[in-house]
Amino acid sequence: MSGLDPIALRVWGAALRAVAEEMQAALVRSAFSVTIKERRDCSTALFDAQGHMVAQADSIPVHLGAMPEAVAAVMAAGARPSEAWVLNDPFTGGTHLPDLTIVSPIALDGDVVAHAVSRAHHADVGGMTAGSMPAGARELLQEGLVIPPVRLAGPGGIDRSVMAIIVANSRTPAERHGDIAAQIAAHDLAAARIAEMATMRGGPAAITRAMDALLDYAERRTRAAIAAMPDGEWHRDEALEGDGVTDDDIVIRVAVRVHGDQMDVDFTGTDSAGPGNLNCPIAVTRSAVYFAVRVATDPDIPASAGAYAPVSITAPAGSLVNAPPGSAVAAGNVEASSRIADAVLGALAGAADVPAQGQGTMNNLTLGFGARVYFETLGGGQGASSGADGPSAVHVTMSNTLNTPVEALEMAMPVRVETYAVRRGSGGTGAHRGGDGVVRAIRLLQDADVSLIAERRRSAPAGALGGMDGVIGETLVDGKPIAGKWRGRLPAGSVIEQRTPGGGGHGVAGPE
Repeated sequence: MSGLDPIALRVWGAALRAVAEEMQAALVRSAFSVTIKERRDCSTALFDAQGHMVAQADSIPVHLGAMPEAVAAVMAAGARPSEAWVLNDPFTGGTHLPDLTIVSPIALDGDVVAHAVSRAHHADVGGMTAGSMPAGARELLQEGLVIPPVRLAGPGGIDRSVMAIIVANSRTPAERHGDIAAQIAAHDLAAARIAEMATMRGGPAAITRAMDALLDYAERRTRAAIAAMPDGEWHRDEALEGDGVTDDDIVIRVAVRVHGDQMDVDFTGTDSAGPGNLNCPIAVTRSAVYFAVRVATDPDIPASAGAYAPVSITAPAGSLVNAPPGSAVAAGNVEASSRIADAVLGALAGAADVPAQGQGTMNNLTLGFGARVYFETLGGGQGASSGADGPSAVHVTMSNTLNTPVEALEMAMPVRVETYAVRRGSGGTGAHRGGDGVVRAIRLLQDADVSLIAERRRSAPAGALGGMDGVIGETLVDGKPIAGKWRGRLPAGSVIEQRTPGGGGHGVAGPE
């Protein structure tokens, strides 16, 4: 037992989670870019002194599950209290290069009691194309500036030389400076709130005891949920639709084994890392697995390191799900992660009640207009569950961002949104119907460099238990279909239309 009564446990959990949520609110309200302030493509969390996640805001699954590697890398580099360290290297704790992670140790009475962590998608960090999400990239260096763990700020403020290097490698330097400053401000807020909490709630030792108790509680509940599943082994394969260099399928193979209160997730047999950029660093693969486990157990369990302790992951080195250092990975974070989650949930369907497949893609679109760069992910249909229809026009699995409002997009970029509507009838039928995708058509008002990275353009989101599949997605330029991974320059007047996939239906539909 934790030593805390149930009420105290709830109060402490809510208090620590409130700090993470206030961090995110401060970051969103202070940010410069549309990507963060409108789409909310950012995540915040609190970790304990040992680098275990204790509390998080309701943010982006692919960000949060991969944060522990970043914290470990910063701790190993020797970070000290009153410092903020930044990194984005996918093979040293990052996910993909546009995601800048900042980690700050928080000390009370001279001892570290927590770490504040934020991860935000920055609209441009250099690389071969505007937006740092180039379809068809073959190596990491083509995707942008690689930042190993480095001290960004100390007691005297931001290190101007480090900031200068980062902004000099962006096509939008002022925006990068503003977004990074917003992250650091969120960390300063977290440090202040932790100090206030110690003053009001029993000092640093009380905070440490509460964090330990919350980790133990999350582990107990997860183990109980796994123990309620039948023992056994279940398999699932999912195929990525090429990687921008090759059009061949790249297959993810997973076996999920449940024995007692432990779950093993094994990717042995998954195809090797590809030549393009759908490869995943191991941190991203862990994120996808942890998300699937939360869906299949009890999403009310506090998201923390304790909740993931009963889960072991086997990911062969050199495979798509554990790519070698230097591999291009920009799309692995957004697209392969979604399909890894699909695969694990598909296997877990043998042991738990899980929904039908959602759209399985983030429909990534990047537009470069010289000194202005725009990146968005686009919602689609969620799969139906055993108890309800799937919601329409939402981000699913590894994304939890918002769709950019038309007004904000048209004010920030030289575009006109000509269509933005629900794609009626794209969800699969069944006893419960899958959610519908969306249709979004954007007319370019200036010449633009364009990059598209999307999945589910030839394989439909699967229905469950007799439910029908959702409709596949498609992207058109001036009315003509293009590949799911595409990059080129388009003249002013061109119209880019995305029709996103619907979710799968659940169960056999009854008579009309």
